[in-house]
Amino acid sequence: MTLSKLSLRNAKRQAGDYLVYFVTVVMAAGLLYSFNGLAFSQEIQELSEKMDTLPIIIVLASIAVVCVFGWLVSYATGFMLSRRSRELGTYILIGLTNQQVARLFFLENLSVGGAALALGLVLGGFLYQFLRAILFAMFGLPYHFSLAFSVPAAGLTLFYFALIYLHALRKSRKRIQRMKIYDLIYFEKQNEGMIIQKGNSRRLVFAVSLVLGMAGTVLLMLGELMTGIIGSGCLIAALFGYFLSFASGVPAFFDKYPAQKYRGQNLLIFRTLSAKLSTMGIIMAIISMIFTATIITEGSGLMFNGLFRGRSAENACFDLYFAIEGEDQDPSPYLDYIAEYIPVEQSVLYQVYLTDSPTVRDYIESQTVYYYYNYDQDPILRWSDYAALRSIAGYPTVEPEPGRYLIHCMTYLEEPLRNYDQPITLGSITLSPGSVCTERLSQSFGVANGRGYILVVPDEAVDGLAVHHLAYAAKTSQPVPAAQYDALTDIAATEYNKQENPANYALVSTKANEDAQVAVQTAIFVFPLFYLALALTMTAATILTIQQLSETERYRRQFVLLRKLGMARREMAQALSRQFTVYYVMPAVPPVLIAAPIIFHLTRVPEPGVMVGMSSPLVIVAISLGLFFLIYSIYILLAYTSLKRNVLPQ
Repeated sequence: MTLSKLSLRNAKRQAGDYLVYFVTVVMAAGLLYSFNGLAFSQEIQELSEKMDTLPIIIVLASIAVVCVFGWLVSYATGFMLSRRSRELGTYILIGLTNQQVARLFFLENLSVGGAALALGLVLGGFLYQFLRAILFAMFGLPYHFSLAFSVPAAGLTLFYFALIYLHALRKSRKRIQRMKIYDLIYFEKQNEGMIIQKGNSRRLVFAVSLVLGMAGTVLLMLGELMTGIIGSGCLIAALFGYFLSFASGVPAFFDKYPAQKYRGQNLLIFRTLSAKLSTMGIIMAIISMIFTATIITEGSGLMFNGLFRGRSAENACFDLYFAIEGEDQDPSPYLDYIAEYIPVEQSVLYQVYLTDSPTVRDYIESQTVYYYYNYDQDPILRWSDYAALRSIAGYPTVEPEPGRYLIHCMTYLEEPLRNYDQPITLGSITLSPGSVCTERLSQSFGVANGRGYILVVPDEAVDGLAVHHLAYAAKTSQPVPAAQYDALTDIAATEYNKQENPANYALVSTKANEDAQVAVQTAIFVFPLFYLALALTMTAATILTIQQLSETERYRRQFVLLRKLGMARREMAQALSRQFTVYYVMPAVPPVLIAAPIIFHLTRVPEPGVMVGMSSPLVIVAISLGLFFLIYSIYILLAYTSLKRNVLPQ
């Protein structure tokens, strides 16, 4: 049999024995091709002029993904070399040279990588269509399926795979060429040694690890560069200390509490676990670090998505809005352009007034976090203007309450303002607090309908009040195109420059522009974060699964022996499932404890009133953990099903 035929046969067997690894590499190729397709797509670039930075962001994210998958391939290749070292040593014994064996190993792994790349390009074509459909939906454009092959994207993916595989296989080839027959045959026996031997050292390292983990989490939440670097170092040290001390601490625990050793299936489960950890404590720590980075990356992506959508939703409640700061401003240039170019179904031109004192604002500040920015007094809106704004936005009618004022606020201010009971006096009119409404009403600008809240009073009550700004809101018969939005912003810039002492500014906002901004920001920031998070999860879960499935033969011998000793199949299945649970849960527990508070803290950084509803801190933490465990559980289920089928006696 020639080397090429032997390598092809071994490649087929390798793909079958390490199916999870092969499928992950196929998915890696698909992910790389699909995102490269976005980077090279002229169609995607034409969605918005601000998408010109997307290729750069995707390339940077792809470099990180290539490093992650490169580590996976390098680790898996080295692991397979150790598992097949006896076979390779036998080839040398029967007459092959080290160079021939190295070439054999190189060719069979290159064949696996080539097959994975070919399948990945096919998968990537469909993944690209999925991403393309999402982008078109975000820009409000119709999607039509059109399967196409991108030569530049495929070429870049091939370049990435060449770097990954040639680097990993070059290392293995050099190692085989240098190794003697004895080294190859006994290479599989070389495991990670137990680093911490003494009980006192174990307990000290374990305690220090817990302290470092808590300190590192707190330091990361401070948000400073130096404290973040120190916190990251503390977390890395904590994870390594935790797994190294745990691996050597299980036997010590049973020595101290011997009664626990023989309770139920503890001896079988924890003996197997400690043996596994003693040979891969360091890799467990690395995987735990990757899981931590994965959950934080997913949480960051969800946080950015919620931030972009929350800001846009508040600002885009009107199809068209503009405001001019100051009391004596001329809106005619804007109105003339709108009358000529933009079909308007309903509109209102109005003013936002100010009271003499910030009574309500002071109360809000005493109750919650509040940023008032451009308002030194409480903002006031006439009831007739408020009714017109509600109609334009499509909200139900609210009837005025005689002798009372209404408060319209963002949702995060609803609770404190419902408890507000102080009247206001405007000239000779005194009004008591009335209803509180919380629909979106463009309340996050400096020249909007108040900053977070506004008081709505009868029309006659505003006489003599100072004007903060003039505003215009409209419902249009069709979305305002980008060209018309740009023309209105040019008018605002021109009018601002005409002022002798520019102090007042103007703002233009359209729903279409806000939606486009969200789509661009999501594509540039959120997509790459989830791209990286998926790569991290797949890599770490694949390494864990490879390690577990590599023990199939040992598990089979173990359970055959237990069957001979009288253990029922149901008990063996329970023992196997518990071993699986502990094995897969261990590297996931520290990341959850570290990442959850960090994500919760990150989601509370943006200004109040933005991260609400499905973007609230607790929801984002729950979704981040849910996404992580969804992907992780797929690998666990695949590994458990395969192992249970192959090792339990029938």
